[in-house]
Amino acid sequence: MKILVTGATGTVGRQVVNQLIQAGHQVRALTRNPTKANLPDGVEVVAGDLAVSETLAPALVGVTGLHLINFDNGAGGNMLQTGAEIVALARQAGVRRVTVLRGGEKGSVEEALEASDLAWTFLQPVEFMANALDWVESIRTEGVVREPFGSRLSAMIHEADIGAVAATILGEDGHAGKTYTITGPEALTPPEMVHTIGAAIGRDLRFVELTEAQARQRRRESGYPEEVIEFFVWALGHTLEEGYTVVPTVEQVTGHWPRTFAQWAAEHAEVFCS
Repeated sequence: MKILVTGATGTVGRQVVNQLIQAGHQVRALTRNPTKANLPDGVEVVAGDLAVSETLAPALVGVTGLHLINFDNGAGGNMLQTGAEIVALARQAGVRRVTVLRGGEKGSVEEALEASDLAWTFLQPVEFMANALDWVESIRTEGVVREPFGSRLSAMIHEADIGAVAATILGEDGHAGKTYTITGPEALTPPEMVHTIGAAIGRDLRFVELTEAQARQRRRESGYPEEVIEFFVWALGHTLEEGYTVVPTVEQVTGHWPRTFAQWAAEHAEVFCS
């Protein structure tokens, strides 16, 4: 079967592509700029934009599985307004299974799928382990991570496990009409994450807890608008229960235990050292 992956050059999209290739599927990848995609050999890379739905029609020819995102990754992450058009094109092309990587609340993509006869599955991962890459510069230069809310817990998920869940669902029946929360195997605090990275790179690292005011000021100095700063501080300080409660989705769907943050840190150790 041929599967179209949208958002294919994103943090999760690349993992969906990789996992589908490993499972032996034919993969077509949608991106705004195919010349910069840098995807594995054997992947058919095509140009298209989910926010301009008519560009999706050629990419859907011959496709039976579809991985979607519900946000426009080229416009600041705003929710897509083209869900009805995308789903109509998918139905016309003969798509049977659809996975949706959800970013935030339900949008037009999910609403259109729920009203359709397609076999859809919504994927709701918690915080990505890759978010720790925001700490690269301060770890390299100072051996320090400065963040607010040092006691908050996160059941962070390895991006490869999100990809594995999506690839499994797109390749088999039994998941239609379901919404899956996806977490890693443990809930960690930021200081525990920093310690884990330190162990992976063989270096003693420090965690310095910022006040909310200090966290806001750092973001202002980095050029973030006030509404983004407020959302950042609120989100870190009000982690929903789903964000730190470990669930067995990865194992139940893929048959494999989810990757730990220690595994992620070991895989990315060179990034924190170079």
